[in-house]
Amino acid sequence: MDNVLELANAAPLPLDTLAVNLLLSIILGSAVAWFYTRYGRSFSNRAKFALNLPPLSLTTVLIISIIKSSLALSLGLVGALSIVRFRTAIKEPEELVYLFVAIAIGLGLGADQRLPTILALGMILAYLFIRTLLSPQTMKNNLYFSVVAPSDNATFVEINNLLLKDADSVDLRRLDNSSDSLRVTYLLHLHSDQALANLMDNLRANLPGCEFSFVEQNTTFGG
Repeated sequence: MDNVLELANAAPLPLDTLAVNLLLSIILGSAVAWFYTRYGRSFSNRAKFALNLPPLSLTTVLIISIIKSSLALSLGLVGALSIVRFRTAIKEPEELVYLFVAIAIGLGLGADQRLPTILALGMILAYLFIRTLLSPQTMKNNLYFSVVAPSDNATFVEINNLLLKDADSVDLRRLDNSSDSLRVTYLLHLHSDQALANLMDNLRANLPGCEFSFVEQNTTFGG
C-alpha cells in the first residue's frame, strides 16, 4: 500500500534543471524555426508557422518534466489530452514533419537527454539541408490560378496588380461576374516555388475575403 502511495506522489522538480532544459528548448526550437523558414518548401506562410515551433518545444518540455516524476500525473495527462480536439487540419506534410521535430526536442529535453537530443537534431537538419541541395526546386512554368472575391471593379484591379508583382506573365482566361462575387481564372508563369508562396501571402494579406486555388499545368504549351 505504501508503494502505491509513493508512486502517486510527485517527486520535487529541480528548478535549475528545468530552467536549463527550457533554455535549450528555446535555442533548438528557434534553430528549427529558422531552418524551416529558410529552407522549407511549403506554400503557406512559413515565417508565421515557424513562430509556433519554439513554444511547442517549451510546452512539451514542461509537460514531460512534470509527468515523469509521478505515475498519477502521467495517467491523468492521458485522460486530459484524450478530450483535446484540434480543428485546424495540417494540409502540408512538411509542416507535420517540423511539428514532430519540435515535439521531439521537447520530449528529449524533458527526459534530460540533452546531448542525444542535440546530436539527433543536428543530424536531422543536416539531412534536410543535403536533401534540399540535391533536389532543386521545381519550376512552375504553367499554372492555372482561380480567384473568387467580392464583386467589385476595384477588387479586380487589385488582383491583377498583386499577380503582376510575383508572376513573370499573367494571362486572363475566364471572368465570371455576378451580383455578389467575382470569379477569375488566369494562366500564370512563375519562375519558382518561392514566387508562388509570396503570391499567396500577398493575396491573403490584401484580400482576406477571397478564395483561390491553383492547378499546375506543366503539359500546357503556350496556353
